[in-house]
Amino acid sequence: MTAPEQWQDDVLAGRGGAMTDEVGVITGELTLRTLADPDGKVRFEIQYRDADEWYTLTGSPVAHGDPYALHLAALRAVRAGGGAGAPHPGA
Repeated sequence: MTAPEQWQDDVLAGRGGAMTDEVGVITGELTLRTLADPDGKVRFEIQYRDADEWYTLTGSPVAHGDPYALHLAALRAVRAGGGAGAPHPGA
C-alpha cells in the first residue's frame, strides 16, 4: 500500500478559528496537515500546535484536486477564521 502524500504547516487561526467534526471550533496556534490519499481523496487534519490529538477539518475529505493547492487554500481559510472548513477543488 502506498503512503499518502502530505503537507504540514503551523498556522495562527483568525477570529472564529477552524471548525472540526469532533470538537467544534478550535482557535489559536494550530497545525494543519493535508493528506492526498491513493484513493483520490484529500483529507485535512488539524490540531493545537504540539498537541497529540488530531481533528478532522469539517468538510474533509474532498474529491481529489491539486492537493498542494488545496493545502494552501486550507491555510488561507484557517488564517481568515470564521469557523473555516475544508476547501473544495475549484473553489
